[in-house]
Amino acid sequence: MRILIADDHGVVRQGLRFLIEKQPDMEVVGEAEDGLVAARLAKELLPDIVIMDVSMPNLNGIEATRLILHEAPDARIIALSMYFNRNLIIEMLKAGALGYVLKSYLFDELVRAIRAVAANERYLSPRVTAVLVEDYINQLPASDKSTPCGLADRERQILQLLSEGQSTKQIALRLNISPKTADANRRQIMNKLGIFNVAELTKYAIREGLTSVEF
Repeated sequence: MRILIADDHGVVRQGLRFLIEKQPDMEVVGEAEDGLVAARLAKELLPDIVIMDVSMPNLNGIEATRLILHEAPDARIIALSMYFNRNLIIEMLKAGALGYVLKSYLFDELVRAIRAVAANERYLSPRVTAVLVEDYINQLPASDKSTPCGLADRERQILQLLSEGQSTKQIALRLNISPKTADANRRQIMNKLGIFNVAELTKYAIREGLTSVEF
């Protein structure tokens, strides 16, 4: 199995590579430090499995998963996260991930998760399953915020970059759009969300799983 690792922490990537390459039928074909690089490498390398950190700078794991599966629909995604936040779990699964493994149980569960999703089965850490079961028992409605407050894909990406402290000019350069367009999108995001300062936008982005305080 050809595996791509996407995590913004080099030590985590190194540990994952060591664990994976102990398996005779698995090889790591690439590493990515953020979601944008992961999407590019997935398109170039066409891995069987992508190990995807949920919280990364520039493009988070949820958006990167959507992009990868659009470009390489045969890829199978396993999400990694420090957290068992209900919204993050549901949004990652909605994006197309077949697995969700908590980093605290990583070395116990990752190989099992890889083999499960390679067989086109789902694999969820037991604590993740417990969150979803509790959600079902309490009859809480599943989140329908795959596009928070009606934000388009580009608007979600701009929201993430804004919350990570990037200026309108930096965002325009990164996304290859004009500063005028980036500024117009920023104003449109604020109007849609009813939030008119960057601090509150950042809180909203963290709450919705679009970015993280980890980076």
